[in-house]
Amino acid sequence: MSQTRGKYDFCIGLVLAMSSSIFIGGSFILKKKGLLRLARKGSMRAGQGGHAYLKEWLWWAGLLSMGAGEVANFAAYAFAPATLVTPLGALSVLVSAILSSFFLNEKLNLHGKIGCLLSILGSTMMVIHAPQEEEVETLDEMSHKLGDPGFVVFATLVVIVSLILICVVGPRHGQTNILVYITICSVIGALSVSCVKGLGIAIKELFAGKPVLKHPLSWILLLSLTVCVSTQINYLNRALDIFNTSIVTPIYYVIFTTSVLTCSAILFKEWQHMAADDIIGTLSGFLTIIVGIFLLHAFKDVTFTLANLPLSLRKDDRAANGTLLSAYDSFNDDEESSACLGEMQSTESLSARRNGSLSAF
Repeated sequence: MSQTRGKYDFCIGLVLAMSSSIFIGGSFILKKKGLLRLARKGSMRAGQGGHAYLKEWLWWAGLLSMGAGEVANFAAYAFAPATLVTPLGALSVLVSAILSSFFLNEKLNLHGKIGCLLSILGSTMMVIHAPQEEEVETLDEMSHKLGDPGFVVFATLVVIVSLILICVVGPRHGQTNILVYITICSVIGALSVSCVKGLGIAIKELFAGKPVLKHPLSWILLLSLTVCVSTQINYLNRALDIFNTSIVTPIYYVIFTTSVLTCSAILFKEWQHMAADDIIGTLSGFLTIIVGIFLLHAFKDVTFTLANLPLSLRKDDRAANGTLLSAYDSFNDDEESSACLGEMQSTESLSARRNGSLSAF
């Protein structure tokens, strides 16, 4: 019965996590559509200090969609392991990229398409191999977990490192080193996810009729979550203001998710009950998502299609290379002839490109 209940909760958490990604990814599209509509009307844009978007229903629809996504994400932590829920947040980037190509006419280049495919494959691997049974079901159990010496040491190190970065490193290198502010957001984010997990359990108990509001841990978790999220928002906005979004987003995802997985492994000890193949599959899926997100973001402004592949991969050029290779073999004893032949090949290839005699692959 317990195992069946665990699988049932896992499925609920999975559906909530995926729904969260769809809502959040779609919210960016709705907001963007609303802002573009205002721009066509001649209203003052938000970047110029205008607030006309507050009268645009599409923008409000996007805001509500994001709110629904965050609520679904919050609820997912109450049912599924953080090892599964947090990495699946990358799907919101995937949803946003795909919808942008359909509704905003933003073309998805070859790197982006490969990145989307890798993100889907990585997410599938993580769903298959992630731990499916949730061990912590009550606030008393959560309290016991939070008092574990391993987690106390981890949380203490996170607080110390964050304070050093905020008070010492940030003022000196925050404006020039992209890792400073992102690291602050990421390591504190690990604690905020733990707080969300605990509050999700508290809400489940509240609906079950238990006196959760009288439990001091509920208020401690709520206060801690407020402090952590406020700090995250502050330093993430600083990073986005100083550095390129296409660089900040993948780096933040990697460090944040790594921090959450580490915290989850220490706090809930999920990895101890996983088989070796499941651990390898989970890590492989995570690394696959990282590569996919990197390709999707880092090269999104690069115009690259199959037609831009090296000429050596094209059919016509392969035939030409075969002819030139035979010529090269006939002169393989003469170094000067080889050099001249290489120069002729480059000249002919360049001339062919200019005249358009090579067909696109």
